[in-house]
Amino acid sequence: MRTARNIAIIALLALGVAFLPRGGDFADAVLTASTVGFLAAFAYAIYGFSRENQLTLLSINGPRKGVLYGSLGLIVLLIAGASKMFSTGPGTVAWLGLLAAAVIGIWLVWSDARSV
Repeated sequence: MRTARNIAIIALLALGVAFLPRGGDFADAVLTASTVGFLAAFAYAIYGFSRENQLTLLSINGPRKGVLYGSLGLIVLLIAGASKMFSTGPGTVAWLGLLAAAVIGIWLVWSDARSV
């Protein structure tokens, strides 16, 4: 039943692209709406995680807290600039390297805070 529903949703979206005038604009609107939904869900998950771990976040000292929030800010900037950075080969490599650095920064700060 679930699979049939998912196939019907995809077919409905395909019909919009195929038969509506300016169907490409319809596809762009659906992609934008799904991206906004994904980012909203991501922000809500971060909010819930921070509420669950308030004591751990308060125990992090100043420089480490700067690394944590700087890494989170870097991830936000990477999401915002992904389309520009993915348009070139070196940009893609830089994007992946910066994402890895941000994730490592978050992991190191978090593992240090949890060990105290």
